[in-house]
Amino acid sequence: MLESLCENEDVRVEFLTQLLGRSACRELAIYRLPDNFVLSVVVPVYNEVETLPKLIAAIRDCGVPCQIILVDDGSTDGTREMLDGWRDQTDLKIIFHEQNQGKGAALRTGFGQATGDAVIIQDADLEYSPDDYRALLQPIVTEGADVVYGSRFIPGSRNVPRLRHYLPNKILTWWSNLFTNFLLTDMETCYKVFRLEIIQKIGPTLQEKRFGIEPELTAKLSRIKGLELREVPIRYFPRTYEEGKKIGWRDGFRALWCVIRY
Repeated sequence: MLESLCENEDVRVEFLTQLLGRSACRELAIYRLPDNFVLSVVVPVYNEVETLPKLIAAIRDCGVPCQIILVDDGSTDGTREMLDGWRDQTDLKIIFHEQNQGKGAALRTGFGQATGDAVIIQDADLEYSPDDYRALLQPIVTEGADVVYGSRFIPGSRNVPRLRHYLPNKILTWWSNLFTNFLLTDMETCYKVFRLEIIQKIGPTLQEKRFGIEPELTAKLSRIKGLELREVPIRYFPRTYEEGKKIGWRDGFRALWCVIRY
């Protein structure tokens, strides 16, 4: 019985459903993934030689079959050399930008290589945990959603954010909501998950090279008729600028303009 529970997902989900009930299983993101389901994980990488090996290990241990797409955006700290040594790892697709262009440019490159059933954006700095993938995928797999945003601000257990980071995020989200008619709590979140056909539709139209990609994506999603967009709570482990955080105040002003532009 124990061997069957460990090896057979159908048996495991059915057993836990009987034991805990459907409501509890939903809250715990216990559900069955479709056969041959693959999640494409697009990771823009810039000078993350310390955190990237830990991130790859966490993705591989998340419980979801993944295609990992690493787009190095002109790193100079040894990341490129490390990635070059990983080329024989079959679950990794590694792409190099010769010069630093920005997160948006790296995402556009990565989206073009995605072949999974769904596509998620993953920063390389360990602020976001791949342990949340199953919860993020649940509305897509079991409820027919097209896009899921992971919110750092939905009530629940979470790390307490710094006020100087929280307020700009809330202002940008409010400003975006005015134009998109969404009622998001966290537009600037990294964790955005799309059905493959959605990102194939808007990916080729993306223009922003830096962090303006977040409001641009949201604006273009808002124009897709009948789009089902959900938010789910996620964990967040913020790092400081001393630890390598890259977004700055200029990106905030650019994001305000991008909301109007797109």
